[in-house]
Amino acid sequence: MPENAPETSDWLTIPELAEALDETPGRVRRLLDERYLIGSRRNGAFAVPAVFVVDGRPLSSLRGTVIVMQDAAFSDDEIIDWLLAEEETLGRTPIAALLAGHKSEVRRVARALA
Repeated sequence: MPENAPETSDWLTIPELAEALDETPGRVRRLLDERYLIGSRRNGAFAVPAVFVVDGRPLSSLRGTVIVMQDAAFSDDEIIDWLLAEEETLGRTPIAALLAGHKSEVRRVARALA
């Protein structure tokens, strides 16, 4: 993990995501392939930050934000780190801003990083 990577304790593996989303592991993999969720193999098993799941569904504004950052050539790990780290221009973490419904502001900042 990069030294400035955010610390987050709650990560969900594919089986845990399947249970949290009430979906099959195959459907969870499809959500990952289609960028509705994003995860990493940081500690052995592939996992997704639990904060990306809200009320039993992937956070709706996550996908577009992930795609914006992928288009700017960010890796999955870099995207996750950015979403979970304090962002000075937002005054909070980008994921906190997305959870608060500020997806346009988050994507504007993400585009500026490109």
